[in-house]
Amino acid sequence: MNKKNIKIMLIKSGIGRKSDQKQTLIGLGLTRVGKVRELEDTPSVRGMVKKVSHLVKII
Repeated sequence: MNKKNIKIMLIKSGIGRKSDQKQTLIGLGLTRVGKVRELEDTPSVRGMVKKVSHLVKII
């Protein structure tokens, strides 16, 4: 069975954000603005993306 992936790019910095949002970005592997990660499309990843949706872009 093929697993679906989503590509996520960090478009705004985590500086000045709440610590839980910073930890979510680290958990997603997004450490620098412009970095792109391809992650497995799971409910937990979707929840993390929703939490920092104002900082990331799904491409």
